[in-house]
Amino acid sequence: MRYMKILYTDGSAEPNPGLGGFAVIEVNDNVGTPVVIGCEDNTTNIRMEGTALISAIKYAGDDGCEIHTDSEFWVNVLTKWAPGWERDGWKKKTGPIKNLDIVQELYKLYRDNPVKLIWTRGHVGTEFNEMADEWAGRARLGEKL
Repeated sequence: MRYMKILYTDGSAEPNPGLGGFAVIEVNDNVGTPVVIGCEDNTTNIRMEGTALISAIKYAGDDGCEIHTDSEFWVNVLTKWAPGWERDGWKKKTGPIKNLDIVQELYKLYRDNPVKLIWTRGHVGTEFNEMADEWAGRARLGEKL
């Protein structure tokens, strides 16, 4: 399947927990454009990374998307852990699932839409990953599109 939208996502909180921001960058013809950004008070990096992924899938809609993220945690949640958690009634043996609200919403979107996840190492100069990081920081500070 060819994914129609190429998206990069990132989220941040400073301090962690603290003021957070997230960004979705769309890439067309090797040009990146911020298409969704947002912020939240009293949050964490993990929540903002998950919120960025939710926003990316919603932005792509039925067109489908290829999402590049530097959050290995969320790639693992979606591809390895959430299927078992769902099967077990959204429980895990070691205790409650943190950020369950985001986990459940994101997993449903991931499962119900044409999405390809690609993990990319963060903060190593990958152009559009760096752009997503920059815009997440700008969103955290209140910038709007």
